[in-house]
Order: sequence, then structure tokens, then C-alpha cells
Amino acid sequence: MSVASSFSAAKNLAERARGLGLAIGFDLVGVSRAEPTRESEFLRDWIARGYAGEMHYLERRLEQRVDPRRVLEGARSIVAVGLVYDPGPRDEPLPGHVRVARYAGGEDYHEVLWERLRALEAALETLTSEPVRTRSFCDTGPVSERVYAARAGLGWQGKNTCLIHPRLGSYLFLGVVLTDLELEPDTPEPDHCGSCRACLDACPTDAFPEAYLLDATRCLSYTTIESRGAIDVGLRSDHGDRVFGCDICQEVCPWNRRRGREIPDDPLGLRARLRPRPEWLQPSLRWILELDEARWRAATKGTALRRSKYRGLIRNALIVAGNSGCSELLPLVRRWTRSDDALLAEHAGWALAKLEAAPASR
Repeated sequence: MSVASSFSAAKNLAERARGLGLAIGFDLVGVSRAEPTRESEFLRDWIARGYAGEMHYLERRLEQRVDPRRVLEGARSIVAVGLVYDPGPRDEPLPGHVRVARYAGGEDYHEVLWERLRALEAALETLTSEPVRTRSFCDTGPVSERVYAARAGLGWQGKNTCLIHPRLGSYLFLGVVLTDLELEPDTPEPDHCGSCRACLDACPTDAFPEAYLLDATRCLSYTTIESRGAIDVGLRSDHGDRVFGCDICQEVCPWNRRRGREIPDDPLGLRARLRPRPEWLQPSLRWILELDEARWRAATKGTALRRSKYRGLIRNALIVAGNSGCSELLPLVRRWTRSDDALLAEHAGWALAKLEAAPASR
């Protein structure tokens, strides 16, 4: 086969792959080469600086994270996909209620995307008469979805390190399919952040040492979800009313706030499945603090909220209780100071001291 015909075949296959991904229900589909990038290579330095915190799993498969060809032998292309999950405007929480990250509280996005990614893998096998090898990932494998989504033209990595699409914003779930198919790659999207610093200036914990660089150990999404130990005392007040995750750097982003931002149709009902359950839109802090582990399992069944574990959610809720200034929570917080769990007892003690020192309780 000539170079020209080979290029034409790769381009045709890429167009068909994009069409399959859109038909399966994804809002964005693009193609990248399966090779190391400047961004994936930077992971080594990022971990060495200590920015990964307790996420030691990143080190265990570091070389695979740097080079996707180590994940799937013979991989030539990566099909990157995106699915909008934005549930729309959010009201400020009522007193005594807390914030949960927008992506959580509905059906676990891993399950929703994996179902669609497996369908895409099966569809890619129909593109040629030759055997096709594939592997797919969604936020749990050794491939950085955000890096290759940017390479595939699904958007650019903003100063807050989130992927931003010029029409859809950054409330996107991302997934990738590695394949040994030769697909013509898409052109990356230029960086449109310009001189804007909204995300950097809004971060309450100064988690960005500089633009495009995140210190995960200071990020509220890390401290409330990934961290299993005690939360740094110096960061606790900055948690405010956030009990699971944080959306601040996305909420202030002009690409998410601008009028006319598109929310695609949802013919397969994927966004409906991802929509938060009513009890997790503005959950009551008292309700969370009164949960035992069995009730927590029932309340979080099938959601991404399981990620923090029961212990982590109660730890987070105790910090929020201390920040709330709500004297009505004092009996509950005192009860947690007598917990057999030393971690929870310590966080309850911190919250109790803050509540008792509050000049006026709500």
C-alpha cells in the first residue's frame, strides 16, 4: 500500500471511529497517537515534587502512565471520548446543608462510561476484517485520559488542569480506548485561557503553585476523597461547606459561566443516569453525621460517593460542622469526640472547639 493510500485509509477509519463513538452516546470523540507526550513525561517530575500525596498507585505503574504502548502492546491510536455531566445551575446550600461535587450523587460515572466504552471497543472491531486489539479506561487505569483527550482535540488543559471544550465547558467525563488500529489523529485545540486567572485566584487552599500545575495535597477534591488520614489543620477552615469534592475552579471558569454554553441532547438517557439523587443535591449535615455504616452503604450504593469510604465522609462532615457555626450540631459533634476511631475523635474535637469558640451560632 502506498503512503497516500495508507493515509487515506487511516483518515477514513478515524472518521468512522468518531461516528461510532457519537452514535454510542458520547458527546465528544477524537483520535490521538498512542505515544508518550510532554505532559505524560511530566508526571515523573510531578510525583517527585510530592504533589501526588498518598496516591502511591500513580508510581506503581508509572512507565505505563508515561507510555500507553506499555499498556497495550502494538497500540497505535487512542480514541478519546467525552460526556457532559453538568446538571445545570446550583443554588447556594441552605444553612445546615453541605456541598457535594457535581459529578457525584448519581449513578457512578465509571459504570456509565465503561458500559459505553465496551460498546465502542466492540464497534471498532467491525471497522476492518483483521483482528483488532483494544483496551479501555475511565479514571482507574494507567492512562491519563485528560492528556490524550487534549491531544485528540477534545479541548485544552486549562490553568486549573481540567480539560476545557470551547462549546461544552469543563464538566466532562473522559474515557479512552487504546487500539492497534492505525487512525489518523485529530488536531489539538489551542489554549484559550489567555490572561484569565479566575480559577487560580478562587482556589481557597492555594492548590495551584502556578498556572497549569496542581498540588493535589492542597486540593479539596484530594483531601475529601483521596486522602485517608487526618486532614491538615491548616486546610480545614478552607473546606467551608464542602463535604465531598470541590467544583470552585470550574464554577468560576468563564467557559462554564458564559451564556449559550451548549448542553447536547441526551437520546440514550446517559445524563439522566448521572443526575444526582435528590438527597445528594444539598444533603443535610445532621443527616450525614447521624449515618451509621449500614445506612451510609445504602445511601451511597451505586454512586461515586463510595470513593471516600464511610470514615472519610464522616471526617469531612465533622470539619464542615466545625466551619458551620451551628450550635445545634454540638450534641452530635460531642458524640463523635467519644468515637473509638481516633481519627474521627480528633476531627470531632477540632470541630467542637471551633463551634464552642464561635461568637454567634446559626
